[in-house]
Amino acid sequence: MAEIAFMDGPGGTLLGYAYTPGEGPCVVFLSGYRSDMEGTKAVHLEAWAKAQKRPFLRLDYSGHGVSGGVFEEGCIGDWAADAEAVIRAVAPGPVVLVGSSMGGWIGCILARRLPEVVGYVGIAAAPDFTEDGFWAGFDEAQRRTVMEEGGVELPSAYEDPYIVTRKLIEDGRAHLVLRQPLTMNWPVRLLQGTKDEAVTRETALALLDHIEGDDVRLTLVKGADHRFSSDECLALIEQAIAEVLR
Repeated sequence: MAEIAFMDGPGGTLLGYAYTPGEGPCVVFLSGYRSDMEGTKAVHLEAWAKAQKRPFLRLDYSGHGVSGGVFEEGCIGDWAADAEAVIRAVAPGPVVLVGSSMGGWIGCILARRLPEVVGYVGIAAAPDFTEDGFWAGFDEAQRRTVMEEGGVELPSAYEDPYIVTRKLIEDGRAHLVLRQPLTMNWPVRLLQGTKDEAVTRETALALLDHIEGDDVRLTLVKGADHRFSSDECLALIEQAIAEVLR
């Protein structure tokens, strides 16, 4: 695997990343909420890109993985800014954004900011999930707790319980992408499992319908869950990236 390096992030914390050089547009992997660059998909795609002699970048947002900062103090805007800073510093040329879950939302934000995006692949992309997932799913007591006490604890299907903060909710509202035009004038591939317990197929369809572009496709994979990390799913991700790069 590529050696991990560090740089100063826009929030004053050290951000970890791993870059593999190559020819052509850089494939940038954007991981999900509470995930990091050591996940199955990130590491697998790094090896795939290296075999293809393509540049590849994976990174940890502040409060994630090896990067500095406290997770509960972060929010979508912070993490998007972290990713943007690393990309601009390490891979300033053409990029293909590959976003998993929350990384899919961050990819949509960066698609509006970065000057040389040439493709987007969303893997169980979760745009606007702080509003349409967390906030929409809270009962009145949970909403009061978030607003009055600053956060509420939620159980996790994968790990220990985690805190959803008022900052996360309010900042999320400033970065919603499904409420305003989202133009992607490059190939777009969306991948979604039908057994995904975190992101619904309705979310995938909403993103498909919302993106303005001439080459936007959604693939539904029967039986695949939110991790989307089986051998078959990893092969589909490789295929999607290859199509975008063509």
